[in-house]
Amino acid sequence: MLIPLGLGLPQMKQYDIGRDVATVARAAEEAGYESLWVFERILFPEPATQGLYGVPGLPWPDQYRGVADPLVTLTLAAAATERPRLGTSVLVAPLHVPFQLARSLASLDVASGGRMIAGIGTGWSLDEYAAASVAPFERRGAVLDELLDVCAAVWGPDPVAYEGELTTIVPSAVGPKPVSPIPVYLPANSPRATRRLVDRADGWMPVAAGPAQLAEQWRRVRDTAAERGRERPLDVCVRVNARHTAEPVGSEGRQPFHGSVAQIVEDLAAHAGPYVTTFVLDLQGTPRDAAELVDVAAEVYEAARAAGI
Repeated sequence: MLIPLGLGLPQMKQYDIGRDVATVARAAEEAGYESLWVFERILFPEPATQGLYGVPGLPWPDQYRGVADPLVTLTLAAAATERPRLGTSVLVAPLHVPFQLARSLASLDVASGGRMIAGIGTGWSLDEYAAASVAPFERRGAVLDELLDVCAAVWGPDPVAYEGELTTIVPSAVGPKPVSPIPVYLPANSPRATRRLVDRADGWMPVAAGPAQLAEQWRRVRDTAAERGRERPLDVCVRVNARHTAEPVGSEGRQPFHGSVAQIVEDLAAHAGPYVTTFVLDLQGTPRDAAELVDVAAEVYEAARAAGI
């Protein structure tokens, strides 16, 4: 059985969001991609308080200068398409006021005919937390928990009522309501996050960094699910941060998903465990413009399907 493929929409600085999002979204739908995805970066600190992903000394990529807002990008894609699911991979929960984000996601679900998938995480950038001023970095897990609570309340039946650390909702009618329950996907980067995933989410969103590592992460998720008595299956939506090159990259020291179309597809095959339910291919970093992104995305899709993925 073929694994559904999703495509990351153009948000980086080399793209014209007003023109290119719709163009790429329509082309992806025509090519066969089953879902369209966005990520979140709100600023590019100079100098940064910390390295990329919190790794000391690791520089932020230049493409992170001026990343378009994820929900605006998804709204443009929703208006340009009819079939693909629309997902966030991921929204950084503590950069958002929980009540407002819950309402925005519900409205986008209704506007798109029920196509939303809410991938949500805690992020890692101290500078982004400071700019958002919703909560300090040390409270990131608690803010995510409250956001999940608020979404469940806002998306549920009226009257909506909730009282938490950041949010108080007096009994109220809050609409619009999602067309159907919006799936919530979460990462699992720590034991606590894995328990939250198992207890509260519909799907898991790992980043592909090698088939053995992915399989081991899945084993931990599965073991935690068994320990906590979860019987409902989890979607496994694997994010692929790809760097396409016109020519193959030498095998020595090559990182997964860095190379030619054939090499990217080879890596997809290696990561395609029986538990994987979707691959999200983010190919936008290396193309010079939307036309090149459309061509590369179509080529990868066709090659993956030809390979039986």
